[in-house]
Amino acid sequence: MTSDRKAAIAYKERKTFAGVFVIRCKASPQAWVGQTPNLEKIQNRIWFTLRQGSHTCRSMQAAWTAHGPDSLTFEECERLEEEETSYIRDALLKERALHWRSQLNAEAV
Repeated sequence: MTSDRKAAIAYKERKTFAGVFVIRCKASPQAWVGQTPNLEKIQNRIWFTLRQGSHTCRSMQAAWTAHGPDSLTFEECERLEEEETSYIRDALLKERALHWRSQLNAEAV
């Protein structure tokens, strides 16, 4: 087995973490909270859609356009323990995201 193949298998089998995150705007008091089954990949996905001008959250897209990419920050609020079923994980993610939205007075992503 080649080292490239071993690396590809290791990458595919790595552990992912579900959780809740917050994106804040430094130039305004705006904040957005979202949940994801993979915290490691979500920022890249969001930043890509913002750069393209196609993010579905219009207020976040407007903040990105008005203040630039350096004005938004990404923070992890909470990581969830690994769950047996995706149904339980998704329900817990929704519950925790609602908690963080109310705690931080933030919009949904």
